[in-house]
Amino acid sequence: QASALATLVKWIPLLLSGFIFNIVISFCAMALGTFVGTILGLGQISLMPVVKGSSWFVTQFFRNAPWLVLLFFAMFLLPFEFDLGFVVIPFPDWVKAIIGLSLPVMANVSEVVRGAIASLPSGQWEAAESLAYTRRQTLWLIILPQCVKRMLPPWMNLYSILTMATVLASVVGVSEVMTLTGEALAAEGGRTDLLAPFYSFVLLIFFLYCYPIARYTVYLEKKFAVKN
Repeated sequence: QASALATLVKWIPLLLSGFIFNIVISFCAMALGTFVGTILGLGQISLMPVVKGSSWFVTQFFRNAPWLVLLFFAMFLLPFEFDLGFVVIPFPDWVKAIIGLSLPVMANVSEVVRGAIASLPSGQWEAAESLAYTRRQTLWLIILPQCVKRMLPPWMNLYSILTMATVLASVVGVSEVMTLTGEALAAEGGRTDLLAPFYSFVLLIFFLYCYPIARYTVYLEKKFAVKN
């Protein structure tokens, strides 16, 4: 029987391929959540009560919902395929996992956008109004460019949290690193001496990926700190 270390080395390429899939899921979920969340955050500062109220409700609902529940929601309530009559388009589980994980990201990005805009002095709006800028011009030309540096640190921190949360996709059968780790352990006959090395390796690769992001986030927070 091969040693635990030799067995782990044999399975490392497969585990790394699963981890790359985790990163792909995190990128796609973050992109989708950022796009929709930005729109939702702008909706929270809308002058129209219906838009503002509905945006606030959606933000708070998904922001305070468990991530795993939202993942199950996307997995089992979205269809497995779309029948267009002349062609059937499959809807794979990993796409639904991206949608499920993007929901809490969307809500948190919405709050990041709203908070960044609210943190700017009201004089910015007043100065733009005195120059005859419309509200849309004020947002896109004056307010949002100043908000980027305020939003970047929490946005990166949120991405780090999302990356670590991608292992939840293993619960619904997506073949990411945790799923492949379980399959590798099963292929080795369920050897208990392999549990610690295999899961320690998974912990290590997540740490090596997320820790530099966390440190860079701290650097950006210091660099872009607002001095009163």
